[in-house]
Amino acid sequence: MAEPLKPTLQKPPGYRDPTIPAKPMPRPLPRKPVLPTSFRRKSKRRNYCRTCCCFVFVFILILIIVLTIAGGIFYIWFEPKLPVFHLQSFRIPRFNVTVKPDGTYLDAQTVTRVEVKNPNGKLALYYGTTSIDITVGGETELGSKEVGGFVQAKKNATSVKVATAVKSQLVDDGSGTKLKNGYRSKDLMVNVEAKTHLGYIVQGWKIGTVGVNVHCGGRRLRKLDNGDMPRCTVNILKWYSTFLSFFFNFLCKSASLIDAQTKLIPDVYF
Repeated sequence: MAEPLKPTLQKPPGYRDPTIPAKPMPRPLPRKPVLPTSFRRKSKRRNYCRTCCCFVFVFILILIIVLTIAGGIFYIWFEPKLPVFHLQSFRIPRFNVTVKPDGTYLDAQTVTRVEVKNPNGKLALYYGTTSIDITVGGETELGSKEVGGFVQAKKNATSVKVATAVKSQLVDDGSGTKLKNGYRSKDLMVNVEAKTHLGYIVQGWKIGTVGVNVHCGGRRLRKLDNGDMPRCTVNILKWYSTFLSFFFNFLCKSASLIDAQTKLIPDVYF
């Protein structure tokens, strides 16, 4: 009689046959050590921008110092002085105010002489193209004219003649009446404005060109007709202060812009 079959034993979970060689386990990849924040290297771009800004600032500062020293030596040696302007004469050969149905019109001619003196004994002066404007009564323009540039020798006096004219110039009715009465009574206020460029000549070299505003007048026509020669005001400090203000504003804005750009650059660590 046949023997009954024995049931097959089930292998428990996780059973490993000792006769089968074990497979090698994969090794974990090596991890990069994490450095503290103080050991991290920051981006070099921000330091580069700051270095360039500092270099430019130092260079400009040195340039200003050198120019200041050179200007001091020049001033001590040559003793430069600004020219002296006088309103030598002012005439109005024609002055007609005409009232028409469509408005009040002005026809006028002026002849102006401005005396220019060079007080420098070691330096000649040169003047660029000069624009001259004539006004009377505070706001009424009587024309303008340009005078070509010229060179003035040392210790020299030069008279510049300017003739202007206006024809059929429309003015306010009230202003026309005031101008007519002021001209008859010689009570008109006369103003002469001149804008030019001034420089010095040293051994044939032109240096130090700056813009100059000259204001002559502020006198009544009656006094000018009697031979009064008022001294004109030369305005050059306004140009100097404007230049310094622009220069320092440029430096401040450049530094602020560079600082803002460096803040936008993200920190790169590696």
